[in-house]
Amino acid sequence: MQLRPEALDGHLAKGLAPLYVITSDEHLLALEAADKIRARARAQGFSERDVLTVERSFKWGELLAANQEMSLFGDKKLIELRIPGGKPGKDGSAALQNYAKDLNPDNLTLITLPKLDWQTAKAAWVAQLQQAAVYIEIPNVERAQLPNWIGMRLSSQGQGTDRHGLDFIADRVEGNLLAAHQEIQKLGLLYEPGKLSYEQVHDAVLNVARYDVFKLSEAMLAGDPARLVRMLEGLKGEGEALPLVLWAVSEEIRTLLKLKAGMAQGRPLGALLKEYRIWGPRERMMEPALRRMSLPTLEAALQQAAQVDKMVKGLRAKQFAGDAWDAMLQLALRVAS
Repeated sequence: MQLRPEALDGHLAKGLAPLYVITSDEHLLALEAADKIRARARAQGFSERDVLTVERSFKWGELLAANQEMSLFGDKKLIELRIPGGKPGKDGSAALQNYAKDLNPDNLTLITLPKLDWQTAKAAWVAQLQQAAVYIEIPNVERAQLPNWIGMRLSSQGQGTDRHGLDFIADRVEGNLLAAHQEIQKLGLLYEPGKLSYEQVHDAVLNVARYDVFKLSEAMLAGDPARLVRMLEGLKGEGEALPLVLWAVSEEIRTLLKLKAGMAQGRPLGALLKEYRIWGPRERMMEPALRRMSLPTLEAALQQAAQVDKMVKGLRAKQFAGDAWDAMLQLALRVAS
């Protein structure tokens, strides 16, 4: 059965299921959910623990053996199967389906996976696990949700701050939820329970953000130049490859250009989004972004991207002063403005 992450505590208070699956790219939240299951299992007498990690040399017979192996002391056993790649392969798919059909009542099994792509999520082994297990899919905490998430975490340790303080923390920890957790804990150690001033938050919180090159499009589509500048500076500081950054921005410009051209021909945006397989948060951001941008602006941006590409390759581009990162910033800001 599918279980919402926030319902896990209530579920565990009623008892344990024989099989749990946690799938998420938020490592902190996945770890916290797994820790709750482990703690409940220990309290219920599952004193032995086998941890199996699916790597290149992994043999799926090891899972079967762990499930059938009797404990030396007659204790109940927790079996943890970690699939960091998210794709078990043909043999793994068959093994997982057979395993879910024949669970050992003396064991509790916990399977952890990253967030599955849409194609993998439709696989037969996933469907079998969803039917046989308590299946917990933990969504990513997106940038827009981060201040509220931080606020709830602060509240749980008896603290709070105003929106200015929450936004400041979010800016400093974006893309790094584990660091956000650590900074919140640090505030709990430094200050007494109660409302924290912006100055207290500012003095305590470090800049530990980690920026994802593929999140640049969010800042561009939202027309958020301040966030865009922070992200590009962060990517540069982390040593991200500039060709990858340029490719991500250029692809977004091409997509916007296709959508804008299609709309100019009278085609509905909904049909175009479906044709170009744009969904989720990105889909919701497209309409306001397209209203803000004109077709000539997007065409000029694509030409500008070609000039930045020449700079990245060491060729001269007269249109820009400074280095290639400066030119990259000018291009991204042109789309975000």
